[in-house]
Amino acid sequence: MSLGQIIRTKREELDLTLEEVSSRIGFSKPYLSTVETGKVKNPPSDDLLRKLEKTLKFESGLLLHIAHLERLPSDIREEYESSEAENQKWRQLIKNLIGKKTRLRELNTLLAESELGIEQDKVPLAAGRLVPVINRVAAGYPTDFNDLDYPVGVADDYVRCPDLHDPNAFAVRVVGDSMEPKFYEGDIVVFSPAAEVHNGDDCFIRFAMPHETTFKRVFFEPKKKIRLQPRNEKYSPTIVDGKRINGLYRAVIKYEKL
Repeated sequence: MSLGQIIRTKREELDLTLEEVSSRIGFSKPYLSTVETGKVKNPPSDDLLRKLEKTLKFESGLLLHIAHLERLPSDIREEYESSEAENQKWRQLIKNLIGKKTRLRELNTLLAESELGIEQDKVPLAAGRLVPVINRVAAGYPTDFNDLDYPVGVADDYVRCPDLHDPNAFAVRVVGDSMEPKFYEGDIVVFSPAAEVHNGDDCFIRFAMPHETTFKRVFFEPKKKIRLQPRNEKYSPTIVDGKRINGLYRAVIKYEKL
C-alpha cells in the first residue's frame, strides 16, 4: 500500500473529509487530494507528514518513515524491505522460542518452519559445556580465595557456554567496581586456562603467597614484573613480581547481570 493510500484509508476510518483535514493542518484540499492519489509532483514535506500523523492519529514518525522509504531508489528500497521482512521472521521466531519455552530437540522443527533458509548441517545446535562457578572474584584488591575446595570441574552452580571447549574452564561472580564499566558487580565471567594471555587482557590472577586472587587487566613489564590495571580510573594499578603469580587466566565470556 502506498503512502497516499495509507493516508486516505486512515482518514476514512476516522470519518473525516478532505476539507476537514485541510482546515486542521493548513494545507489545501486539492493538494491533499494529489497526495492521497499519488499524483503529487513533489514528495510531501516532513512538516505536512507530521501534521497528518497528529491529525489522523498515526504513530509518531510512521508517515515520515514510509515517505523516506518511497524516496529511495527502487533497488535499494527492495533490498531494505527484504532485509526487514527477514528481521521480522527472526523476531517472531525468538518470540516463539520464549513463549513456548522450546526444548533443544524442538529447535530444528521451529527453524524449518520459520522459512529463514537456515541449513541445519551448517548451523550445529549444541547445548554447550557446563562451566563451574567456583567463587566470587574481587574486582578490587586481592582477596582470600580457596576455590571452595572443589575438584576441577565441580561446583554448586554452573553456567552453560556454547562453543567453549576447554575442559578446565571456570567461572566466577564479580565483586566490586574496579573493572567497571566493562564488568559490573554480579556479572559472571568465564575464564579459560587454555587461552593465551596477551598484554591488556582481562584476567583472573591467582597469587602463590599469600593465597589470594583478583580480577584485572594484565600488562607484562620489564624485569618480569606484571602490572595489574583496573579498568575503573579511580583505582591505581599495582605492579607485582611475576614470581608471586601461579595462575593467569584470560576472560573469554561474560554474562551480564540485568
